Amino acid sequence: MWLAKPVAFDYGRRRNSWRPPRWLLLLLGGTLAGAGGVVYVQERLLPARLTMEESTRLQGAFEAADAERTRLAGDLAQATRKLDAAVASQKTLAADLAVSRAAAQRLREDLASVVAALPPDPRGGVVEVRAARFSANGSSLAYDLVLTRAVGADARPLPGVLQLVATGATPQRPETSLALKPIALSMGAQEVLRGSAALPEGFRPRQMTVQVLDKAAGKVLGMRLLVVR
Repeated sequence: MWLAKPVAFDYGRRRNSWRPPRWLLLLLGGTLAGAGGVVYVQERLLPARLTMEESTRLQGAFEAADAERTRLAGDLAQATRKLDAAVASQKTLAADLAVSRAAAQRLREDLASVVAALPPDPRGGVVEVRAARFSANGSSLAYDLVLTRAVGADARPLPGVLQLVATGATPQRPETSLALKPIALSMGAQEVLRGSAALPEGFRPRQMTVQVLDKAAGKVLGMRLLVVR
C-alpha cells in the first residue's frame, strides 16, 4: 500500500542566496585598477597639468613665436628677392664687361694695325719712336708719341724712362736747351703717350729730342729728333 511522505512547512523568512557573477567582479576590478593606473600615471609620471594662468602664458608665448615666424618668413622672402635682383644685376654687369673687353680687344687690334702701318724709326734701336707730334701754345707744350719694340710671345714689360729735351730760343738767349721732367715707362710691344709739359715764360721750342733710356741718365734705348709745329 502506497503511503504519502509527510510535507514539512517552514513558516520562517527565506534567506536570499543570490551572488554577483564572477565576470562582473572581474570587470569592476579591472575598471578600478585601470582608473587607478591612469591617476597614478598622471600624478607621478606625466608632467604636472598646467594651471589656467600657465595655459594663458603658454598661449601668449605661442602667438608671439608664430608672429615672429611670420616676420622672419617675410624678411626671408625680401632677402630672396634682393638676392635674385643682385644675381640678375651681376649677370648684366658680366655681360657688359664681356662686351667692353671685346671692344677693347678690337681697339687694341686696330691700334696694332695702325702702328704697323707707320714708317719705321730711321735710327732704329731697342725702342723705336715711330711717330710724334709736338705743339707749343704759350707756356705749354703738348705731345703725342708712339713707341714700339720687338717682343716675343712671353716677353715681360721693359722698364724705362722717357726724356724729352726741347731746343729753342728765349728773349735773352737765341739758342738754348731745356730738359723736361722724365716720364717713367713700362714698355710692351707698343706705347702711346699723350700729355703736356710746362715751358718757361718766353721760351719758343723749335726742335724736340726724344730719348728712351733704361733708367734716368742711363743707357739710350732709342732716340729721334723731331720738329715742333
